[in-house]
Amino acid sequence: MSDRRREDAPDRRTTVAIITRDRRESLLRTLDHLAALPERPPVIVVDNGSGDGTPDAVRAHPCGARLLLPGRNTGAVGRNLAVRQASTPYVAFSDDDSWWEPGSLKAAAALFDTYPRLGLLSARTVVEPDGTDDPLDTLLANSPLPPRTDLPGTPVLGFLGCAAVVRRSAFLAAGGYHPLLFFGAEETLLAYDLTAAGWGVVHEPSLVAHHGPDAVPRPGRAVALRRNSLLTAWLRRPLRVALAETGRLLEEWAHGGTDAGRALREALARIPAAVRLRRPLPAWVEDQILLLESDAGGRGR
Repeated sequence: MSDRRREDAPDRRTTVAIITRDRRESLLRTLDHLAALPERPPVIVVDNGSGDGTPDAVRAHPCGARLLLPGRNTGAVGRNLAVRQASTPYVAFSDDDSWWEPGSLKAAAALFDTYPRLGLLSARTVVEPDGTDDPLDTLLANSPLPPRTDLPGTPVLGFLGCAAVVRRSAFLAAGGYHPLLFFGAEETLLAYDLTAAGWGVVHEPSLVAHHGPDAVPRPGRAVALRRNSLLTAWLRRPLRVALAETGRLLEEWAHGGTDAGRALREALARIPAAVRLRRPLPAWVEDQILLLESDAGGRGR
């Protein structure tokens, strides 16, 4: 086989998993991009209860995506459903408004093949239509966590959910995305759990994902981010940290912070469950978190 034919051959080591709800047109654009990839990866779409005809549109799309219909809005846990159904060793996540640069999935698979302790790769994210880097990329690239000889890239404890590739076995062993968080900042907890289990979580900017988000953020997103940050503290951080995080939200609410109040009320309803499911991180992982929080005024990842 010629070199050219080998370059054009499908690379079936990585499945692309997408969750979606009532965003048919955006999803179809994403599927168009994925269908054009030289890797021609298998695609799994989890429809979280759309009412806009999304399932029929997915079935009709030439990319041949496998459609999962849980019958309700599963939030980020829909990604867990897709990973369980995947038959490839690696799974890349796209949102219904994001897609992968040609060659990136093949390069990611090669890194996983080379580094057996690698659990998750965080890619560089290019925001469309301007072609600018997502602000989180700079934080990830400048992570103060020390490099490891058995891993590529830069060790991190965070990533963008629409720009990550995981080792399927590591993701499943770590439990995937936590159901208590539902949606919003759910990536941090997964990064903690993978790291605590001994898997490497790294940022690798040679891999590129494109993200074309809505100009207006989805309603309630800011509240969900704050709620889930607090729940993550109760689920994994030392009790003093969880109490301090709760106190900060209380103080902000007392001074008129509407979002803080909503986030606190939503979190308090879930904290009893968080306490039951609480599994504090090993001390060495907590030390890494503290290093990140002390870097750049707590903005490091």
